[in-house]
Amino acid sequence: MTTLTAPPGNGTPPQPPAVPAPPALPPRPPDRPRELRSRTLDDKLSLAGAAVGSFALVWILFQWILPLHSPIGFVIMWYVAFLALYVAVTSVSNPRVVVVDRLAGAVVTGGAVLIGVALVSAVGFTFFRGAPALPHLNLYAADMSGVRPQDPLTRGGVVHAVVGSLIEVNIAVGLALPLGVGTAVFMVEVGGKFARVVRTVVEAMTALPSIVAGLFIYTVLIVTVHFPRSGFAAAMALFVMGLPIIARAADVVLRVVPGGLREAGMALGASHWRTVWHVVLPTARPGLATALILGVARIVGETSPVLLTSGASTFFNGNPLDNAMQSLPLFVFGAVRSGQPVFISRGYGAASILLALVLLLFVIARRLARQRGGRS
Repeated sequence: MTTLTAPPGNGTPPQPPAVPAPPALPPRPPDRPRELRSRTLDDKLSLAGAAVGSFALVWILFQWILPLHSPIGFVIMWYVAFLALYVAVTSVSNPRVVVVDRLAGAVVTGGAVLIGVALVSAVGFTFFRGAPALPHLNLYAADMSGVRPQDPLTRGGVVHAVVGSLIEVNIAVGLALPLGVGTAVFMVEVGGKFARVVRTVVEAMTALPSIVAGLFIYTVLIVTVHFPRSGFAAAMALFVMGLPIIARAADVVLRVVPGGLREAGMALGASHWRTVWHVVLPTARPGLATALILGVARIVGETSPVLLTSGASTFFNGNPLDNAMQSLPLFVFGAVRSGQPVFISRGYGAASILLALVLLLFVIARRLARQRGGRS
């Protein structure tokens, strides 16, 4: 039988020795997700390496292995090989989400580069072919009265076509812009069953062929009403084409305006139409300028409706209500089809002037929209 003895002292058991606390660890930095838009040195080297490697691979295939010699085929194969190699290189040191982001970025950038190259090549080719005619001052100050297609570039010009195009486009836009914006305001602010019918008609007319618009004005205005073939008739055909474009674009812009602005205007005591006039339209002014640009771009280069309703001329005519009125697209069409090298160069010079005028109109519309938007 074991006998238990009490511990010495005051009867409390002995305490174990104290263990020192471990040293405090530094605070862990918070986890931050990697920014997909940032480009590290590894990303840049991967991009450059994939581009150079795919180019070398495709060049070897085209020059030594495959019997192919097409420049377009070379570019397409290079782009496909670049995407495959870029994905392979990027996936070595990056997670899947980064690889997908880089692939999508490369595809989108490639599409943008393709569109940019097509645009620059078209504009550059036009100016290159029109370079022999552009330095001659008579191109901008004379018409083609008494000038034959084989005459040198020192004779004749396109001032009659420039003035004709400006007059026709200004008349068409002067009618289409207020009616198009008014139609958009009706569809967005009024609504109802009739507004849905109007929207359906507008959307259908945006795909209206230009020849149909020309035939419509020719039948109604010239054949039925016996109005003479003139620049005004051509402007009416352009008006029929530009109205649905402006109305559809303005409809989209007005729908984007926040509804809170309308509610705030009416909460301050303004009527519905004063709110539209003083709040909605000023807010949507930059977008309405874009609608105007789209309408001008749709009508400024048309040839068939002008040919049907106005006809071509070689003399200067500043009266849109009488006699035929030449336009730049119609002049370019006739010059390129003439078969005479000198006249073809003059036609490309007129096309270059047309591109410059369109760019000038676009810049003016944008600047006016920004200035008025800043004042409102």
